[in-house]
Amino acid sequence: MSLQETTLQTVSGLGYDLVEIERSASGLLRITIDLPWSGDAVRPEGVPEQFVTVEDCEKVTRQLQFALEVEGVEYKRLEVSSPGIDRPLRHEQDFIRFTGEVVDLTLREAIGAAAEGTAISANRKKFRGTLERTEAGGWQIVWSDAPAVKPGARVSKKRPPAPLQSLGFTFDELREARLAPIVSFKGKAAAGSAGEAEA
Repeated sequence: MSLQETTLQTVSGLGYDLVEIERSASGLLRITIDLPWSGDAVRPEGVPEQFVTVEDCEKVTRQLQFALEVEGVEYKRLEVSSPGIDRPLRHEQDFIRFTGEVVDLTLREAIGAAAEGTAISANRKKFRGTLERTEAGGWQIVWSDAPAVKPGARVSKKRPPAPLQSLGFTFDELREARLAPIVSFKGKAAAGSAGEAEA
């Protein structure tokens, strides 16, 4: 079996989702896993979202070491980790799961002529905003170009808010999509809490 098939079979067999496989020239094999998500599962209010733990990563590491040895996959170091706060969005299910979250999108090509008649620069490729579903069932990112407020600064109530802008996109137009790595220090854990194990 290929590395992809072996890893997917092992990770899913243990009850996890395979998010990403990365190989480096130095021989590092990095496997990113996540807990499975069911679109119809509604988490009761007050119950915290579950994240991958160090114990989860250690369990997958032990099983992967055995499976990769059996398949003769060469590597110098194996690292199994959680997706972290900047989790990549690769499949439509990821977009559905994280609808309403702040994401960072990078387009394959600048929006060019599509920006005509808007306040968006025609050379722009990178966007940070809220991921939303359109009425037609497509996807869009919505943001405001208002300058960030510095900690402790007061914002005048008389100042009009910056207008919201939106950009529709298809998966083919994306180079990369990730959850925006925003850390809250107000008692809420950031999405994708970090667990990691190495071998």
